[in-house]
Parts: sequence; C-alpha cells; structure tokens
Amino acid sequence: MAKSDYRLSDEQLSELLKLVGEADSVELKLTIPHAEQRTTISALEIDPLDAQMRQVVFFDTPDLTLDKHGIVVRARRSQGKPDDSVVKLRPVAPDKISADLRGDANFVVEVDAMPGGFVCSGSFKGAPVSTEVRQVLGGGKPVRKLFNKQQRAFFATHAPKGLELDGLSALGPITVLKVKFNPTGFGRRMVAELWFYPDGERILELSTKCTPREAFQTVAEARAFLHDRGIEVSGEHQQTKTRTALEYFSAELTSAAAPEPATEPAPTG
Repeated sequence: MAKSDYRLSDEQLSELLKLVGEADSVELKLTIPHAEQRTTISALEIDPLDAQMRQVVFFDTPDLTLDKHGIVVRARRSQGKPDDSVVKLRPVAPDKISADLRGDANFVVEVDAMPGGFVCSGSFKGAPVSTEVRQVLGGGKPVRKLFNKQQRAFFATHAPKGLELDGLSALGPITVLKVKFNPTGFGRRMVAELWFYPDGERILELSTKCTPREAFQTVAEARAFLHDRGIEVSGEHQQTKTRTALEYFSAELTSAAAPEPATEPAPTG
C-alpha cells in the first residue's frame, strides 16, 4: 500500500492513475475518528434504523502469516442476505493477471483509495451454502467448505507452501452495522459501516464506489461535499477495518496460546 500524510507524491499519483485505468472498479474510503463519529452521523443524516447487521470473520494463522503475504481470507453473514466469502490478494498489478482470471465474473480487480494511500486488490468471491459460516464458526464444518473450487485454487496458488485452509484459525467474528444512503447534495450513493470491536473500539468508515473513468471527479465531489458538512478529510487518522480486526484477534489468539507463568511454591513452616 502506498502511504503518505495527505497529498500523494508525483510518483504515487502516476502509479494510481495506471492502476485506476486497469481496474474494474474504484472504492473511495474515509475513516472517521472516534471523537467525530456522532457528529458525522448527524451531519450526514444517517438513520441507524436503516442498518443491516453483519458478522465478519477472517481466517489466518495466529501470527498472521497470510496477512504478511498480502492474502485476506474472509467470510461474512448478513441479515436478510446470503452468506458470502472472499479470497483476496493485495497488492496486485492488474496487467500481470491472466486473461482467464480477469474473464471470470467472480474475480474483481478494485482500487481502494483513502486520504494519503491506496491499494489495488484482486478478489475471488463466492457464496457458501446458507448457515455454513455459522457451522464453521461452531466447529461443525472445516474452513474449506466456505470456499468454492476456484477460490481454493486461487488460495493454493498464492498462499505459503504447506498452509491449508483447514489449518487456519478464525479471527472473529466481529459485528458490523452497514447503512446504504443517498445524502442530500451528493449525487451518489454512500455506505457507512460501523465496526464494533470486542475491546470497545469502534471504526466508522464512509465509502462510495465508482467506475475507473469517474474516479478523480468523484474524489473532488466527495471531498467538497464532506467539507461543506464539516467532516475532515485527511490522512492523519486513517486505519483500515481489516487491519484493526486482524491485529486485535491475533493478539487474542496469541495470548490464549501462551503458557501460564510458573508460580513459586508457597513457603512452608
């Protein structure tokens, strides 16, 4: 991922232009600092009662081996919608992806951009049988059951040698509220996601999707719209939902696996 404070360097901008031109879609994201979440929700007139509840779980080793290799394995349950799963590789160079893979309707190349940074990813999406995510979390089915043949092949191609889907640990689940809304004064749908971490931390992310051709115009329009509503757009407080979740649950798994400290016998006599 390319990172800076807020403005991209000329080199980063050139890279971003190339990636956007070769991607299937672009998603613009903004993380709202904890202290400003309530005022942001109010300024955008987001109604919490419109939210869809979701449950997201990641799969990795306790020391995040997949994450270190740029691989994200995730499954999700959604209120009123079928379960879904994804195997994601990032960063990717779109021009290095085979024509067969780019031609698969379930494979998407997307650029995620936020203030001061961007990353291009390739995602293989799937739809597990209903209730399978819950069964896997309960230990009733192996992890591989959440992923179809193409996803498993994609994983095997990019995962470290010897690491199998069934050898991964569940990181999560984490509860998410998602609201799709059409804010007044902005001619594009936005999405707000509020992630509730077990330690009480919350991440509020605003996002909007657009085609590669619309990307830079959408950035300008979104920035102006948010500024008019008093919402700061800067790279200072940006953090990703996935990164925060992986680090939290990795620490939890590592702590649970650590041996109990030895205790000295009580003095006698």
